[in-house]
Amino acid sequence: QTVALTAPPPAGWLGGWCGVVVSDDVEEADCSLPPFPQPQVEERFSRIPEPVQKRIIFWSFPRNEREICMYSSLSCQGPEADRDGGVPFQRGLKLLETSGSRPAAVAAAAGLKTPNFGFRSVAPAGRSEASVDMSPLTARHVSHGWFHLSGNVTEAANQGEPERVYRVSISFDRCKITSVTCSCGNRDIFYCAHVVALSLYRIRWASQVELRLPISETLSQMNRDQLQKFVQYLISEHHTEVLPTAQRLADDILQLGSEINRLNGAPDPTAGAGIEDDNCWHLDEEQVLQQVKQLLSNGGYYGASKQLQCMFNKVREMLRMRDSNGARMLTLMTEQFMDDPRLALWRHQATGMTDKCRQLWDELGALWVCVVLNPHAKPEERAGWLELLKKWDQMEVCPLEEGNYISEPQSSAEPRNPPGGVHKRDHGEKLLTSTHRSASLAGRTAPHRLARVDALRSHGYPRRLSDWPLPWCTHSASSDGIQLEAYKQQKKEMLQKGTTLISNPEGWVSHPLDPIGCPGCAFSVVAFIHVLNFFFLLFFICLLPDASCELKKPVYIHTPVPSATPNSGESYFTMALEVALLGLGQQRAMPEGYYAQDKVVRSEETLISVLADIPLDERLLQVMRRQTQLLLEGGPYSGLGEVVHRESVPMHTFARFLFTSLLPHDPELAYKVALRAMRLPVVESQIHHHDPLTSNPLDPVPANRFPRWFVLGHLETRQCELASTMLTAAKGDPKWLHTVLNSIQQNIHIPALLYKLAQDACKAATPPSGPPDMTLLNVALELGLQVMRITLVTLSWGRREMVRWLVNCATDVGMGAIINMMQGWYNLFTPIEATSVVAVSATSHATALRLGLDYTQREELGACARTMALQCAVKDPQLCALPALTLCEKNHGAFEAAYQIVLDSAATGMGHSHLFTIARYMEHRGLPLRAYKLASLALAHLNISYNQDAHPAVNDVLWACSLSHSLGKNELAAIVPLVIKSVRCAPVLSDILRRWTLPSPGLSGIPGRRNSGKMMGTDKAPLCQMLEASIGAYINTTHSRLTHISPRHYGEFIEFLGKARETFLMAPDGHLQFGQFIENLKQTYKGKKKLMLLVRERFG
Repeated sequence: QTVALTAPPPAGWLGGWCGVVVSDDVEEADCSLPPFPQPQVEERFSRIPEPVQKRIIFWSFPRNEREICMYSSLSCQGPEADRDGGVPFQRGLKLLETSGSRPAAVAAAAGLKTPNFGFRSVAPAGRSEASVDMSPLTARHVSHGWFHLSGNVTEAANQGEPERVYRVSISFDRCKITSVTCSCGNRDIFYCAHVVALSLYRIRWASQVELRLPISETLSQMNRDQLQKFVQYLISEHHTEVLPTAQRLADDILQLGSEINRLNGAPDPTAGAGIEDDNCWHLDEEQVLQQVKQLLSNGGYYGASKQLQCMFNKVREMLRMRDSNGARMLTLMTEQFMDDPRLALWRHQATGMTDKCRQLWDELGALWVCVVLNPHAKPEERAGWLELLKKWDQMEVCPLEEGNYISEPQSSAEPRNPPGGVHKRDHGEKLLTSTHRSASLAGRTAPHRLARVDALRSHGYPRRLSDWPLPWCTHSASSDGIQLEAYKQQKKEMLQKGTTLISNPEGWVSHPLDPIGCPGCAFSVVAFIHVLNFFFLLFFICLLPDASCELKKPVYIHTPVPSATPNSGESYFTMALEVALLGLGQQRAMPEGYYAQDKVVRSEETLISVLADIPLDERLLQVMRRQTQLLLEGGPYSGLGEVVHRESVPMHTFARFLFTSLLPHDPELAYKVALRAMRLPVVESQIHHHDPLTSNPLDPVPANRFPRWFVLGHLETRQCELASTMLTAAKGDPKWLHTVLNSIQQNIHIPALLYKLAQDACKAATPPSGPPDMTLLNVALELGLQVMRITLVTLSWGRREMVRWLVNCATDVGMGAIINMMQGWYNLFTPIEATSVVAVSATSHATALRLGLDYTQREELGACARTMALQCAVKDPQLCALPALTLCEKNHGAFEAAYQIVLDSAATGMGHSHLFTIARYMEHRGLPLRAYKLASLALAHLNISYNQDAHPAVNDVLWACSLSHSLGKNELAAIVPLVIKSVRCAPVLSDILRRWTLPSPGLSGIPGRRNSGKMMGTDKAPLCQMLEASIGAYINTTHSRLTHISPRHYGEFIEFLGKARETFLMAPDGHLQFGQFIENLKQTYKGKKKLMLLVRERFG
């Protein structure tokens, strides 16, 4: 018969006052956790029978292996998650199981062979410890002295290592291990494998361990001789360890006035904790601090961040188990985070945190929110947390919420935190100073309410969550109704101004308290779906998922709301979707700082990705329609209202989700919400309401882009994705296509994004199989033309590719599109793009085949291209003259017009390189006289100095001289003065002279031009002029080089004089001239003795 005692029992019994359930048979009695320490129990009851005391001790040891796992493994999933066997729990479990730790009796009962037990200990001295005899192959016993458990754990020999024995000692009190020691010497946050093995053995086979009374009780039964023998044996057994301590204690006892004699009794480590001792699990605080410090010092590595995240998960696991060490470990980690030297460095350098570090600080703040919202925290605990939060917040290195120390100057009266960033610790202080025990929703913001919900779940109170959703949703709905009515009264005034200064002070998405993305693995509690309705399962989506939590696709059901009206169809499921849409559609200001802005984007995308996986039924579609309509009419409280603030977060990603969800069921509403969300006011030149009828879609990009929006590029990409989705969906519907096109032209100003939209539209309009959609093709062409207009002034590296694509798109549209594009080329292309890409592509044979053109159409297209080419040549003759000549080859009139443009341009400054290129083209075309004329014009613009023998135009000069030599003596005589005037480089002049002294090859095909085959002499005109110029150039160059010559260039100078002598010798009296020249050098530069010595050795 089992009796539960709920009143104080008579003397001699321990009953319900200590939470104990006793029975007539003490061995079969069960016991719950005693809430009071053993000394307090002994004070309350004058006599406690030994069987009852043993049952108290029996039930005072932890009974849940998960608790042992929590303190010996980083994983919150238990031993199954640590499959590598490297964590202490797995190693201890393996030591317990694989080495054969079951007692012989248990093994025999299970039909197993008696295994070799891995625990061994030395026989006790006296009766201070109890022994458990096993089979001959097992350990002799495990000692269980009252609130103390000890034993020797043996690790078998492995891979050449000898067998090792470790002494393990465990103290416990009220189902918690309060201290552990092991001779292995391993220091870590978690218990070692040997402590795990001994603890699991005590849990699994507790009945095999005999319980003993405290050592003080055993000593009280000894007489003087026995006590002296016991002490002497103890000192003899451990004389090297305890002899100094024993001598000191003996001296103190012999002194009558010593402190030890003034106290009654003596301490007993096996008797349990004292009245004032804390009852908590053993946690090595020093190791926590050291490991966090080491991991923070390696913060740049992925492994360090992952381990710190695992430690945060361990704190959450402790909170969920309602373990006081959760707040204790979090405090230690926070202290070490505040001592991170990088904080001071970042503040001194005015730079922001790294992303990994900021994520860790976010998790730290989220955990403190859960801690301070513990519904069963004591007042003294709350006071202590409040003091800690205030102390940390006052530290200069305390990071801001947005993670950026750069801020504008502000007065000392202003708070340190800028408007865009709020400390999570500030929220914790506000939560602590508020009325925590009040369950009323009045006066509380939505983030605070949902933070309380997350705290309840984090502290292991899932069933209490069922009281929260319905009142909260009702309160939110009523607030939205009040806001909507207030907006309707102010709507006319706001629309006239075209702007609003009203915005939600705290948006739910990416709020510091994380109301929508409360950390935790939501779908791990899917079994509680009737109690934890979908509302909380949805809003517990983790923004930084725990790596050990595996998300499984849930099965959603409609759980009716008890207070809903009949046949209304309202369920927790529909309520969850409604509030999710409300939170995503809030108009909220973009925060300051890169990390805070990035968090806004990631939070929104994470929640939308969850919503996108929900299958929509009729009830959910009705909710989505109703909520979308409310958002469109929501005014300044909605991000989809008619007027939004310039700095409000865009709704592109959210609108894309609504568009794809509503399009199959309500296209009108889908397009309405998507078109409304296309705006991006932050990039506009001024805040105004766009009117599609009056605004010009081709206005240039505004220059005053908001500098603090670090994620602007990402937002513009999402805007482009929304536009692309609408374009693809509107295929085959001219009305919506033109509406979407107008919206794109009004709101998107980035050329790269417009080009991508044009490509997407063209690809969707031309499927591999099936006819093209001409309306969508025209939209793609129009977008491409807009890209060309925008980038015409500020050229980009990808324009050439864009031009090719545009010509290809115009070809798909038809011949008329190509002609219109060429006729208006000056608004779209540069002259070189028009002649080298557009005209060439339009007149190619491949284009004619694609369009199926006849001869008349080809001529019309060619004439348009030639006209464009001539216009380009006039505008930019240097780059476009040659392409224009090439295009006009087959049309004599056009070719002559292009040639005349070249001649006119040569007189107005066309460069010699372009003239030489065109001249070579003319020679190639069989027009040498025109080539000669252009080469002469080029020489008039050329200047090669005395030391430019490697000038890039040297080859062109040699070619022009060869051409004039081939044409005849008259042309050669005409070009000699031009060469002498343009070229002052002696080696180049001498090279030209030698070429001219050879027989001329002549040119065929020119009437009256025949080759005489005679060599021209240098003593007659026109070569005598050339020889004189060459000799003069060598003399001038020699004097110029001798002015600043160095000894290392002497050899090069001697070779130069050798080439000069060859030129001098081409004259009839060249030998005498060169001799006089050398003698003049010797007299003039006689100071350069070494150089002149080399000259005499070479030239005499």
